Amino acid sequence: MNEILIPILIVGGIGLLCGLILAFASIVMAVPKDEKAEAIRDLLPGANCGACGFSGCDGYAQALAAGEVKPGLCPVGGTAVAKSISEYLGCESDEMEEKVATVHCLGSYDNTSNRVEYEGIETCAGALSVAGGPASCQFGCLGFGDCVRACQYNAISVCNGVARIDPTRCKACSMCIKTCPRHLISFIPAKKQAVVRCKNCDKGAQTNKVCKIGCIGCKKCEKTCPHDAIHVKNSIAEVDPQKCTGCGECVGACPRHCITLFNAD
Repeated sequence: MNEILIPILIVGGIGLLCGLILAFASIVMAVPKDEKAEAIRDLLPGANCGACGFSGCDGYAQALAAGEVKPGLCPVGGTAVAKSISEYLGCESDEMEEKVATVHCLGSYDNTSNRVEYEGIETCAGALSVAGGPASCQFGCLGFGDCVRACQYNAISVCNGVARIDPTRCKACSMCIKTCPRHLISFIPAKKQAVVRCKNCDKGAQTNKVCKIGCIGCKKCEKTCPHDAIHVKNSIAEVDPQKCTGCGECVGACPRHCITLFNAD
């Protein structure tokens, strides 16, 4: 009997001693809580997307509590969250510009095609690692939905081989921007404006071979714009949202129909 009892008592004693040591260490080595940071953290949406420039909501809350930054860096929370934090801190927040993410590609199955048949991991990143992906356009959307899976707000879908973003659901968290291996997604101000839905930087003749709707750098949009808001650089048209008034002149002038008018309303 003692042969069984003694080992049990020894093991139990060791366990009790270790428990006491851990309990003592947790008290001695405990990191004091920053109640101010915790209160601010509760006001943040908890997306932990990093769009504010910090590692997550905890990092941003700590920076706010320390007075290192001002409210207004959280695009997910928007103006409402910025106002709540400002009221808590008793300070003014910077003016927030509402933004939404948009996909700069219209390369659907109707407008382009694949140069090879891809068999492998059904992700954009996986497809891109195999000879640059199956799409004939080396700049276009791969359509495997990495951005769809990254979005926490069900704002993205793949339709006819190309990703599309619902601006009414987009929270500007930037997760889709970070995920897209072709860098086809960017933020635009949530206002009425022209948007170039193409990222093909090849010369017009080459672009024409791989996509029916790709920008060919003809500069008709540039010549038509009455506000000097659109210019062709590196064979691709680019819109300056600060100058663009959303008049739609470039949309009508584009022979490729790759410029669309975004309306936040």
